[in-house]
Amino acid sequence: MPELRTICDYMRAHATLLGERILQEYPALHQFDDPISPRIEDLLRKPFPAQTIAIMGTAKRWQRARTAMVVAECGTGKTLISLGAIHVHSEGTPFTALAMVPPHLVEKWAREAFRTLPGLRVFLIDDLRDGGDENKFHGVNEVRLRHGGIVREGLRTTLSELRLRKDSKSSRNRWLSLCGRSSLFIVGRERAKLGYFWRHAYRVPHSGPYVGCVVNSDTGKPVIVDDRRLTAGDFEKVKIAETIESRAEKSCRQMHSPLWQADADKIRRMAPIEFVGRYMPEWFDYAICDEIHQLAGDTAQGNALGTLASCTERIVGLTGTLLGGYADDLFNTLFRLEARRMKEHGYEWGTTGRSSFIQDYGVLETITKVEPANNACSKARATSTVRRKPGASPLLFGEFLMQLCAFVFLEDISAELPPYEETYLSVPMDAPMQEAYRELEEDMRQALKAHRGNRSVLSTMLNTLLLYPDHPYGIGTLYGTEFDPELKRRVRFVIAEPRGLPEDRIYSKERKLIEEIKKNC
Repeated sequence: MPELRTICDYMRAHATLLGERILQEYPALHQFDDPISPRIEDLLRKPFPAQTIAIMGTAKRWQRARTAMVVAECGTGKTLISLGAIHVHSEGTPFTALAMVPPHLVEKWAREAFRTLPGLRVFLIDDLRDGGDENKFHGVNEVRLRHGGIVREGLRTTLSELRLRKDSKSSRNRWLSLCGRSSLFIVGRERAKLGYFWRHAYRVPHSGPYVGCVVNSDTGKPVIVDDRRLTAGDFEKVKIAETIESRAEKSCRQMHSPLWQADADKIRRMAPIEFVGRYMPEWFDYAICDEIHQLAGDTAQGNALGTLASCTERIVGLTGTLLGGYADDLFNTLFRLEARRMKEHGYEWGTTGRSSFIQDYGVLETITKVEPANNACSKARATSTVRRKPGASPLLFGEFLMQLCAFVFLEDISAELPPYEETYLSVPMDAPMQEAYRELEEDMRQALKAHRGNRSVLSTMLNTLLLYPDHPYGIGTLYGTEFDPELKRRVRFVIAEPRGLPEDRIYSKERKLIEEIKKNC
């Protein structure tokens, strides 16, 4: 056996044994040779084998827990996998599903749903209630697929109407009698979180011991942060809240006291997802959150994810970017999807829990600086700084992700895709463009000489020279900035004036592209 010097050498030497051990410790919910659901055959688009495994794995995960995630590269069919998993898990029972997706993908999701699930009705949530600007869509509107496009036609209603049971046993039963089939509701995440405008809420006494100070309305006392009283100038565009531990000089259970409230002078509205969470719990059987990594922040969109996870029977998150490089990128997402499991591991929501999570699963760098002693009698002083570094412990996958996620890579479906080949073609510029490009190059060269070391000139040069062959119009005057010692501030100067060419002309690169397309069609 060769000498093992590093952990990489050890893993290469024992790769087979380690792989077998991992499969024993973390067996997949759905193996390659396990039977698949006959409902897979009902899908309008037949999934590839790797997609089928992900669909079955997600459906089996829902038999054990409420939450699941699909971590798949772009182009591997996350939409198909999530819709297929719902179709399999529902076992033929009419369902209601709610998909919160990026705003530019709303109609794309509707098209994919029509082309994937048979007999499905699709609705777009445009806002909470009907009425408002006549030039915009309002309420909940049914859409249909016409000639490859999405058109709004069919049933029109509102979330306020959907929550009413009227003469039925429940609002869900009333909806099933109206709809008669499975239904998918799609909302853009920007619309999903749109609620009341807000304003700061505090008092400024005109008399008493705190006259002129900002005080909390719940306690009547100033708000102390870092041993300093907050003033009106500290309240800018950020919501501020306080945790109260005593009232009227008596200790009490910790209470969250927000120093902000809804602004009644502006548009009065409730966020659609907040309405669903408050008045329609368990009305939806399934929830889908597309690009869930974008909902990881402590924002209104992130809170909407937590609301969906708490008010629906099953939820699946879709992403192609599980981590942004740091282990704690997953902290909020895991807490919103599996709060009980996170608490079982000893974490709590907030800064304290996040710090503990980083210590357990992240990478921390401790930098210690020792100041030299000034004389023989003094002691050197050491200061330590802890920094968060990119990276995540493999334990994070074993503890939280292996049982939660279905992973799909492009390599898993590459055998099913048509052959792909890249060819590079060199296309000379047209004479007018080449002349204009040479002029621009010379102007850039002179600007670099006149402003040596100026990064604004360098970045502008690189960006413009790469852009100009594809977009030789509408660029306008190019400016750089430099520090003026007399004015003691940065000032602008002109770098170049690119010549604008006709926008309606087809240039050599485009002509070659059209020629290649016609040749291969």
